[in-house]
Amino acid sequence: MKTAVIRKTKRPLTFEEEYRAAFGESARGGGEAALGRAYELGRRAITEKKSLMEIASLHHQALEEMLATAEGVVRRRELVTAAAGFVSEILSPYEMAHRGVRDAIAALRQLNETLEEEIKRIAYAVHDEAGQLLVAVHLALDEVAAELPERQKAQFGQIQELLNEVEKQLRRYSHELRPTVLDDLGWIPAIRFLAEGVAKRASLSIKIKTAVTGRLPAPVEIALYRVVQEALTNATKHAKASRVWIRIGQKNRMLQCSIEDDGAGFDVQAVRSDCERRGLGLTGMQERLHAIGGTLSIESAPGRGTKLLIQLPREILNANSNRAR
Repeated sequence: MKTAVIRKTKRPLTFEEEYRAAFGESARGGGEAALGRAYELGRRAITEKKSLMEIASLHHQALEEMLATAEGVVRRRELVTAAAGFVSEILSPYEMAHRGVRDAIAALRQLNETLEEEIKRIAYAVHDEAGQLLVAVHLALDEVAAELPERQKAQFGQIQELLNEVEKQLRRYSHELRPTVLDDLGWIPAIRFLAEGVAKRASLSIKIKTAVTGRLPAPVEIALYRVVQEALTNATKHAKASRVWIRIGQKNRMLQCSIEDDGAGFDVQAVRSDCERRGLGLTGMQERLHAIGGTLSIESAPGRGTKLLIQLPREILNANSNRAR
C-alpha cells in the first residue's frame, strides 16, 4: 500500500516579517545584497500601500529589538549606522515615486494652463470675429431690404431677429467658455453667471450659497470654475436633474465647494471601472484638482442623486498665492 506524501508549502513572509529579516541581514553586514533587498522591500511597501508612518514605526521597533540584545557601545553605534543606510534604501522608491508625481503634477498644471490659453483664444474669436461677421451680414441685409416692397421687408426683419438671437447665443457661449467675469471679479461671480445661463437653457433650478469672499490665485479659480462647469453639464446631460445646490464655505482649514443634484445618480465604482462610461468627466475633474493640490469626493447611487465635494487646504491656497505674487 502506497503512502501519500503530503508536502507543506512554505507560507510567504508578511511585509513585517520580511522587514525584520532584511534588517537583520543588513545589521549583520549583508553589504550591497542586503541594501538591494531593502530597495525591493521599499517597492513592495508602495505596492501594499504602506504609509511612511507605518514604516517608521516598524523600523523603530526593529531597531529597538536589535539594540536590546547588542553588546557594547561600538556594536550599538554600528547598528544605528546600518539602520540609517537600510531605511534610506527602503525610502528610495518613495522618493522616486514622489518625484514622479511632482513632475506629473507640474506637467498637468502646464497642460491645463496651455488649454486655458487656447480656450481663451477660441472664446475671443467666437465673440469678436463672429460678431464682426454678423454685423456685416446685418449691413448687407439692410442694403437689400431698402429696395424691397414692405411685405418682403417684414420678412427680412424676421431674419434679422433670428440673427440677433444667434448673436446673443454666441456671446453667451463665448462668455461661458471663458467668462471675462472670471478674470475681472473671480470664480464665484463667474459661477453665478454660468448657473444663470444653464438654468435658463435647461429649465433647471440652481441655488448658490456661499460664505466665502475674496479672490483666489488664478489657476485655482480657473480649476474650480471648470469643475463646477463640468458638474452642471453632468447634472443636465446625464443626471436629468431638476434641482442643483452649490454650497461654498470653509471647514477645518479647508475651502469646500459641494455640488449636489436630485438627478438619476449612478454607481460610482462601476463608472470608474468602465472606460466607456468615463464620459462623465470625473477623471478630468479630479486631475484638474490634483494639479492645484485639491481633492474630489463623490457620493451617488442610482435614483439618489449625486453630490460632489471639492476640498482645498488653506495652506495650499496660501502657497499658490505666494507663487502668483
